[in-house]
Amino acid sequence: MPYSQLLQPINEFLICETPQAWIEEAVKKENLAVILIDHLICELKAAQSAMFLIRKYAVDKDSSDALLEWLKPFETLIYKREGNWRDLAAKNKLTKAVIPKSDSAYGQDLVDKMVMLIKEELHHFYQVLEIMDEYGVEYQNITPCRYAKGMLRHVKTFEPDALVDKLIVGAYIEARSCERFAKLAPHVDKRLGDFYISLLRSEARHFQDYLTLAQEIAGFDISERVTFFGDIEAELIATPDTDFKFHSGVPV
Repeated sequence: MPYSQLLQPINEFLICETPQAWIEEAVKKENLAVILIDHLICELKAAQSAMFLIRKYAVDKDSSDALLEWLKPFETLIYKREGNWRDLAAKNKLTKAVIPKSDSAYGQDLVDKMVMLIKEELHHFYQVLEIMDEYGVEYQNITPCRYAKGMLRHVKTFEPDALVDKLIVGAYIEARSCERFAKLAPHVDKRLGDFYISLLRSEARHFQDYLTLAQEIAGFDISERVTFFGDIEAELIATPDTDFKFHSGVPV
């Protein structure tokens, strides 16, 4: 399928497109390192967010502890700078055999969708590490930008609305990531451009998975909340931002 067809539902979902000023800043050679490092962290954060949803809403304590242990080598590499990144490819062995809590209202569908997403995100995490190695980019600590926090601060505090809001936020983060892969691809070298398009092809459905789960769990029409977070997301993307990152706003 042409990637333009994959982009159509993403572009229809997002309220605004990435500003040209961000693209021009992102393709500067001096910004390659921050784009790749922030992208790497975004892949881990996406896996962590999906893992959190499984642990909080769908599995018992034993399964939760096993999930934490499984993710530890990936987190240790980033947060403690320990371990060899080349060893991580053999550690992405999570399966859907995680058993939901017997009293979970969300159950196996949440587990199935999030496990698949986690496996893909961590595979992409490893691929970004490979790209960084090829391009001679060393990992360094960077601060998170305002983007995710700017949406999560509006999440409701009571259930199931809190979970629904988190899933909607997840949908926007996934959709924006794919949109930016497509925006960057024509302006970088072939190796990096092909990589971004491969990520788009792999992750294009993620935002819809999040939205489907949100609607199934809600028990009410979520369209108003989707629009609410869409407006917030668009403002974060389209307004001036002094901190240039993969999901930042208009560079100043």
